[in-house]
Amino acid sequence: SGYGEWDSHQNLKENHTRSCKRVDKPIAGLLKDLKRRGMWEDTVVVFCTEFGRTPAVESRGNTKMPSGRDHHPHGFTVWFAGAGIKQGYVHGATDELGFHAVESPHYVTDIHATLYHLLGLDPHRLDIPGRKRLEIDHGHPILDIIT
Repeated sequence: SGYGEWDSHQNLKENHTRSCKRVDKPIAGLLKDLKRRGMWEDTVVVFCTEFGRTPAVESRGNTKMPSGRDHHPHGFTVWFAGAGIKQGYVHGATDELGFHAVESPHYVTDIHATLYHLLGLDPHRLDIPGRKRLEIDHGHPILDIIT
């Protein structure tokens, strides 16, 4: 498909299984290597995307886009590891369908604010030309995940 493997809208089990196999070991290796080299306490790892996927497969009939799981920003997973992050801690939850975040929902600027907090930076003092979003919503650090 023209969507690429990660943004596939068809053959989901095959494509996503293959993709996950490609990243599982390298990510585990990165985390293990950071610990082995003594860099774990100085490094924050964030694993996220710009959106999740709907919890069910949509059928689109005869449209140009094949049936599949659509883009979905209302409930998906982001994980943090390393310096200043609680290990093995789960923060937030979705409804029983996995459709909407219903417990401790956050917007992307909260992820930014959490990283700024861990880095000791004040986002109010950062000037990023052309990035008005930061001037509107600086977000709030997700303090529950921080040690």
